[in-house]
Amino acid sequence: MKEPNRILFLAQEIYPFLAEETPIRLLNRQLPEYFQGHGYETRTFMPKFGEINERRNQLHEVIRLSGMNLIIDDADHPLLIKVTSIQSARIQIYFIDNDDYFGRRKGVVDENGKEYADNDERCIFFARGAIETVKKLRWTPNIIYCSGWISALAPLYLKKAYADTPFFSHTKIVLSLDDKEYQTAFNSRFTDKLLIEGITANDVRSIAGFSVGYEELMRLAIDNSDAIVLSTPEVNPRLLNYAQTSGKPIMPYNGENSADLWNFCETLLDNNATA
Repeated sequence: MKEPNRILFLAQEIYPFLAEETPIRLLNRQLPEYFQGHGYETRTFMPKFGEINERRNQLHEVIRLSGMNLIIDDADHPLLIKVTSIQSARIQIYFIDNDDYFGRRKGVVDENGKEYADNDERCIFFARGAIETVKKLRWTPNIIYCSGWISALAPLYLKKAYADTPFFSHTKIVLSLDDKEYQTAFNSRFTDKLLIEGITANDVRSIAGFSVGYEELMRLAIDNSDAIVLSTPEVNPRLLNYAQTSGKPIMPYNGENSADLWNFCETLLDNNATA
């Protein structure tokens, strides 16, 4: 019997863990359920922002997955993995946690609406933490779907730092573009912080040496993705043009797009099998 395809969702925001029912949060809640209902195995990861109530959402730490230290800017940051289930959908959600980056802090802005100064390192920690955890699970995805700028470094790490790793050698990366932009650029040391073994200065030359705004970060993500999905009616027009000129497959916005995304992913996998 043929093994089911596997899809990994890396999502910045998921309802109901972040309470407001925004279209993106609802979509990130619906997609894993839809894919699982259509024969895929799924795993979903999101940051464990401090506003997520662990008791109400029944989160518990996965000891066998926790305990790794990720080095960012010459400092060790312990990686904690927590998990819960959405019982009605029969799906599990894994949370990337760290006391310094996520504990007792809201999402990407504080209670006054100001973006956290270390959002650059939180972005690095989430992408690397999710990838390392999937490896530890020994669960190789056919597709990785990245939603939200906090997941935007995953394509770079997967295509460069893990390029010679058989674990991800056949994985396709699908990048979701939406209208959730950050406003405070990452400082010029961001490039130095994200470097790990396998990523050269040439790989990040497009963002090296200056402040990295949302557009620069997402262009880097587009460069290292295999396909693009438009998840909101409006996206940054310059990024859309950049994606269109990349020659990569693009799925246009189409409202409730679970079925469209499923078909889009099936086509990507079919093309991969016949390449």
